Amino acid sequence: MIKVKKRKILLLPGDGIGPEVIGEVKKIIKWFNDNKSLDFEIEEGLAGGCSYDKHGTPITDEVFYKALECEVVMLGAVGGPKWDNLEFSKKPERALLKLRKELKLFANLRPAICFEQLVDASTLKPEIVSGLDIMIVRELTGGIYFGEPRGIKPIDNGERKGINTHTYTTSEITRVARIAFDLAKKRSNKVTSCEKSNVMEAGQLWKEEVQELHDKEYKDVELSHMLADNCAMQLLRNPKQFDVIVTDNLFGDMLSDQASMLTGSLGLLPSASLGAKNKDGEMRAMYEPIHGSAPDIAGKGIANPIASILSFAMALRYSLDLDNEADALEKAVQDVLNDGLRTKDILSKGMKETSTPEMGDAIISKLQ
Repeated sequence: MIKVKKRKILLLPGDGIGPEVIGEVKKIIKWFNDNKSLDFEIEEGLAGGCSYDKHGTPITDEVFYKALECEVVMLGAVGGPKWDNLEFSKKPERALLKLRKELKLFANLRPAICFEQLVDASTLKPEIVSGLDIMIVRELTGGIYFGEPRGIKPIDNGERKGINTHTYTTSEITRVARIAFDLAKKRSNKVTSCEKSNVMEAGQLWKEEVQELHDKEYKDVELSHMLADNCAMQLLRNPKQFDVIVTDNLFGDMLSDQASMLTGSLGLLPSASLGAKNKDGEMRAMYEPIHGSAPDIAGKGIANPIASILSFAMALRYSLDLDNEADALEKAVQDVLNDGLRTKDILSKGMKETSTPEMGDAIISKLQ
């Protein structure tokens, strides 16, 4: 087989269980190099609390510039109670926000898929979640998380005021909506756009701009608009009515977490944060599980690595143009679940409990 060009992958394991789950991804990358004549070049760095402990900052310039040079950034998880009392600019999560903003990763893709083998792990009735397959597209670099002015300042009578500004422009809305429409065309051809246009001017602008883009370029895609609070209710009432949901940074943060729990475990679901393609069709991207650092189980070898492994499958598909390899990895995960192997978070009666490294090894065995 002909070797493809070297492609750099930056691993940022982070805090808590991050190093454990990214360790399994590293094993799978090595398997693809050894068995599929691929030539991924792995670099590693610190981000989050571990970086603060060593360098006094959640991400160093050196690691940030590595991220600029790599086709794929794989992040584990950052944060934990250990760093709760740091000043805001030093908190572990600032590393994540800096990477998203400076790499211009404006679209966050979060699939919410209920694996057939794990229907009983959901807190909802099986008939509600069986066959669930939703893609939430969250705008990632605008809105209330980045708007100015922001901050905490003293006011009269010894009180303080906290300020965050929710703001969007036409281009910020249309570029993420375009990704949602393009994804829908490869799925069930249906987009639901969510905002709060009834009480927020920025929400009204969001609704108008998404509709205008649809009418100009995507008339063949079914588009509906829904208030974000109604969407939250509908996700619990009838989640299978949705195909692709596109929404802003704040509502996307909440709705995607809610949708993930329909599937039974945060340990199962991946995410991709994508930037714009350059003239050569290349883009920057970061991939991460949607779960947190789970410091209460860190170091115990019981974390579920499936979300991180499926995040790498998304990297194979969206950044590296290796659809066949992505399909194979996703199928390997399904095969392992079919065999009844479960980490502690998804363990049910009659299934076999397995550790983090054992789950990774089992998935690799299915790739053989």
